[in-house]
Amino acid sequence: MTDTQAEAIARLMAEAGPVLDYRKNPFGLVYEDAITANEPGEVNIHPVTYTLNGLEIAANVYTPAGYDPAGQFPAITVAHPNGGVKEQTAGRYAQRLAQQGYITIAADASYQGASAGQPRSVDKPFHRTDDVHGMADYIARYPGADSERLGALGICGGGGYTLKAAQSDKRFKAIATVSMFNSGLVRRNGLQDSQRDTIQQRLGQASAARAQESAGGEIRYAGDSDLTDEQIADQPFDLYRQGYVYYWKTHACPSSTFKYTMSSLLDLMSFDVTDQIELIDKPLLMIAGSKADTRYMTDEAFPKATGTQDKKLFLIEGARHIETYWVDKYVDAALGELTSFFARTV
Repeated sequence: MTDTQAEAIARLMAEAGPVLDYRKNPFGLVYEDAITANEPGEVNIHPVTYTLNGLEIAANVYTPAGYDPAGQFPAITVAHPNGGVKEQTAGRYAQRLAQQGYITIAADASYQGASAGQPRSVDKPFHRTDDVHGMADYIARYPGADSERLGALGICGGGGYTLKAAQSDKRFKAIATVSMFNSGLVRRNGLQDSQRDTIQQRLGQASAARAQESAGGEIRYAGDSDLTDEQIADQPFDLYRQGYVYYWKTHACPSSTFKYTMSSLLDLMSFDVTDQIELIDKPLLMIAGSKADTRYMTDEAFPKATGTQDKKLFLIEGARHIETYWVDKYVDAALGELTSFFARTV
């Protein structure tokens, strides 16, 4: 490792703060200020499972202080980032929103995390979008939840899929995203259009992987590898440099992975969350870091959401993509906007 690479990794680790160990939290949570025990009169966490498309989905429900199962509390679904699980930043936002009086749910995507589905790490838009519908199905029937006051929040890839789900699911009275990631756009063109010249080649690889799967062969994966510190330091984008540190070092969970089945690209590369986005006719809040290398996805999606006039784009000054997951001042800024938005709309 060169001195420059070592300095880059040391800087990334210092920026990311202390390492959080999932084994030291009884619920396996790896986010800042996570619940360690359920206490009467406080925000509580409830691990649950439910069935969606024949698969058992693992989720955490957060109930607010003063929760009464006979009450009528507004509810919010929280969809996790690509590669993430419910114990990471989705849980952090869900817990913080529960502190504001909402019943919230963060679920692992089908085929990912602690949810069922084989082969593992399938990452197809239909499933990820239906996961959002499935969270709405479950939380709308949760004791004490007011099914007429349902909001949706998605982070990173979960933000894109939440936008897609909200195009047709009119149970959601308000929709919000943080650091929205348009998965189809990036899988097709690469981050910031860095892979446009290999689209057909990669589609060919995905087609071959599908053929191999259908013939009973080995499942081929993309998007994950055992990168050395040197390779992490040499990644061309903040998203990937900080992402590897967040997911592999400081906020690691054993069920969290960047990998996805290569055959998933057949669906991902022909998908775009902004297709039909004008069908969203409810209040919309989109939040992104001003310095995020993914900001362009929010900038492009926001003006296309012409179906609602009640919409706001909020930039967190100085924040990069992954920093909206864990840097306190950036999370606080996002939650300040989310709190006022959902208080007005849900």
